[in-house]
Amino acid sequence: MDLLFIVVGLVLLILGGDWLLKSAVGFSLRLQIPKIIIGMTVVSFATSAPELIVSLKSALQGHSDLAMGNVIGSNIANLALVLGITVLLSDIKVTQSFFKTDWPIMMLASILLYVFIVFDGQLVAYEGAILFGALVAFLVYMLKFQKTAVEDEMPEDDEELPLWKALLFLAVGGVALWGGSELLITGAVGLAEQFNVSQRIIGVSIVSVGTSIPELSASIIAVLKKEKAISLGNLLGSNIFNILAVLGLTAVIHPIEIVDKGLIENDIYWMLGISFLILPLSFFYRKMNFGKPEGGILLLIYIAFIYTMIF
Repeated sequence: MDLLFIVVGLVLLILGGDWLLKSAVGFSLRLQIPKIIIGMTVVSFATSAPELIVSLKSALQGHSDLAMGNVIGSNIANLALVLGITVLLSDIKVTQSFFKTDWPIMMLASILLYVFIVFDGQLVAYEGAILFGALVAFLVYMLKFQKTAVEDEMPEDDEELPLWKALLFLAVGGVALWGGSELLITGAVGLAEQFNVSQRIIGVSIVSVGTSIPELSASIIAVLKKEKAISLGNLLGSNIFNILAVLGLTAVIHPIEIVDKGLIENDIYWMLGISFLILPLSFFYRKMNFGKPEGGILLLIYIAFIYTMIF
């Protein structure tokens, strides 16, 4: 039964990613908003919904390590696994605004989380409120000042949808992503528990990969359809949402107390290191470009991370 849950969950996630992408493109055209902003708001929020549901449910049930490990592992997977696979399929070119705004905001959110949890091993209500307040400020900034950061190679293929259809794709896609993630996580955790794996390892590896599959499916579909602004914006925005919205809201509702110190002695440093590495990778080897070499490096780093978790 667990294997069936995993297969059905994957199918729902792939379909949900396609529907969500159609909705995002439709909204960006109708509202005349740059697609990088749609990717970092509408799509990122919908693809971060599984992390929010899993983390909140875990914290309320007293499984704080699963809640925190889910977000930290998901942020690592988004940049090392998902971005790595995405740029292996097709190069992504970026402009100066990526370095000036998008990456710094993601990095600042990561550092803020580190400061909150590394000293006392917990994320309490007022810290969660600060994180969520930072999210509101981030969204206001994005809507007012952010420029398009990635080239759209085929704008002629854009389709402006009727409002009802865009809303329908958004709703159905979001539900499919949520349902698919729930099935995938249920199946994966069911299989993992047979081997008596700790909550931290389940959260940082299996559950985080499961909740990152919406980002993977949405990003791959975006790249194949030449909607790279949504692909890159979705990944950066999802990491920001995971920290500021998922952990922020979860901590406000129920404090997150870390039991397994490996989260703050090892995993958080992997997240910070990979988040920082995105910057030099974007201009050291081939300036203003993510391509196959960068994708290969990111995937090797993710394999090394998983290896250290298992062994």
